[in-house]
Parts: sequence; structure tokens; C-alpha cells
Amino acid sequence: MPLPLDSFCDPDQHSGPSQGRLITISVPILNEEDNLRALYERLDAVAAKETGYRFEFLFTDNASTDGSFELLAELAKKDSRIRVLRFSRNFGFQKSILTNFLNARGDAAIQIDADMQDPPEMISDFLRKWESGYKVVYGIRRRRQEGIILQWVRRNYYKFISIISETDVPRDAGDFRLVDRLILDHLGKVEEQTPYLRGLIASLGYPQIGLPYDRSERKHGLSKFNFLQLIEFGLDGITAQSVRPLRLITMFGFLVSMTVVVGAVYYFLASFFFNASVPSGFTTIVLLLLFLIGLNAFLLGIIGEYVGRIFNNTRGLPLTIIERRIEPISEVAEVQK
Repeated sequence: MPLPLDSFCDPDQHSGPSQGRLITISVPILNEEDNLRALYERLDAVAAKETGYRFEFLFTDNASTDGSFELLAELAKKDSRIRVLRFSRNFGFQKSILTNFLNARGDAAIQIDADMQDPPEMISDFLRKWESGYKVVYGIRRRRQEGIILQWVRRNYYKFISIISETDVPRDAGDFRLVDRLILDHLGKVEEQTPYLRGLIASLGYPQIGLPYDRSERKHGLSKFNFLQLIEFGLDGITAQSVRPLRLITMFGFLVSMTVVVGAVYYFLASFFFNASVPSGFTTIVLLLLFLIGLNAFLLGIIGEYVGRIFNNTRGLPLTIIERRIEPISEVAEVQK
């Protein structure tokens, strides 16, 4: 059955050198019409500088409601390196990145956001580190253009992830990174509906290195992550990386139970041998009950997060649904044979 393609590009146009390894520049987008042309120009400049490589620019569009897809279709008519996958709906940022990686054809893939807060010019530095043998090269956000409180929350969140994780998860690192084809092949075998790619890639254990940089502020458009989505993403990171929170719940429950047993024995001995009166107080009882109810709700919430992940991963739903594509003509003909 023919693929649902919206536009074709001539593979002889802007094809670049025929030799050299292929590098996939992976760009997830959602309503980034105002940034795409400037991003393409900067990526094109990097590709022109790195003459020893061939490049493809793979965009995954999370059902943008602006003119992002149409703009990419226009650019693809002039540059055969551009490929676009448009989803049937917004499946989320992490799924967009993972789908991009799974469709990448390069010997390595470099993920970068469309807002240009992560500098495309660092791609050259990533490639040098990759050439030296590292399978993963990631950017370390040395400075960010955001509030002090949010920076403090992020910093301590990464510390917490490092503590509970069974693998070494890079701190202050986002999704701006290079991953080798070996990593991409491993990701293709993962069945995960709520992926946390930073931790997942780190858990594979291959040599990785971080390069520090200062993150710029967004020039156009608004961030697609609101506060609630940041919390949800943080919970995904915790539950995806480790089962230690469940073990901590077990340990905490054991300690509470032992404390209750010790307290019961103490009051029994005090009243039986020393005729001591057991203190009573309505306020104390009410406060303790409210505390225990709140604690139970919190602990059940953590357990529920893990149960929810199990539920999502057993539903058998596709990771994403690609509704429309933009591919080079020669590759479309090959698929339709």
C-alpha cells in the first residue's frame, strides 16, 4: 500500500557529498512555525561546515496547529535532506523524540529542539567527541534563562534522580545529545509507552560524555511545557528509572509498624506495672489520623504511578501514529515496489 505522502523532493537537489557517514538531525516540533526557517538555516550552515559527513534533517510534527508542517513541506521541495513525519495527534515530547530516533537512518542521530535554546553550532563538538569513541554525547546546561526557584527545583530533582537511580543519570542534561547507531538499535527493542529517554539511554551503559554550554532564551513562541506537564514529566522520570521508591515505602511501613508495636508495649507495661494513666487527647488523635490519611494517600499515589505505567505498557497501543510523511521521491518509489 502506498505511504500517505504529502510532497516529494528531488534527491538530486542539495544532496551534498556522496561519501561520509550519514548523520540524522532529529527535531521534534509543536507549533514552531516562527523558529523553523532560522533553525534550518543554522543547521544548513553546520552541515556545510562538516563536509566529511552526509546529513538528513528529520522533523517529527506533534500535530501542529500552525503552519509548521506547510513550511517544512516548502523547505523539503528545495532540500532533499529534509524528512517530515506528522502525527495524527499530539503524542507528547518524549514519544516524539523516540519516534524520531526509530526512524533515523544515520550512523548517529543528534536531537535538538526547534526553539534554538540549544545552539546548533555545538553539533560539530558532538561529532568530534563521537569520533573519539563516545557512543553518547550530551549537552550540560551550565546556565539557563529561567527563574531562580525553577532552577533550584530542577537542580535538586536531578540530584534526587541520581540518588534513586540504579544507573548514573547525567545531571543538568536535557535531550540535546548525540546517540550512536548502536544506541538507536537498542532503543528499537524497547517497549515503553511513557519513555524517559535521558535515563533510558544512560542505563544502556555505553561510554558517554557531557559538554557544558549556556542555554539561550527562546526568541519566538512559548514553551510547550506548563507547570503541570513538568510535574508529570518529573514523575515519569522517577518511576521509569527505579523501583527504589517502592522499596522505601516498604521500609517506611515497616518502621511505622515497629514504632506502633513499641508504643503499644510501652503503654501496656506502664499501665499494668506502674498504674500509669494513658494520656488522651482529642486534638492529638485527630492530627495523627489526618497525618496517617495524608501519608496513605501519598504512598498509594506512588504505587499508583507504577501501576499506571504497567497498565499503559500492556494496552498494546502504538507508540505514535504517523498520519502524513514527506520523503525523497526515490525512497518513496522503493517502498511502493
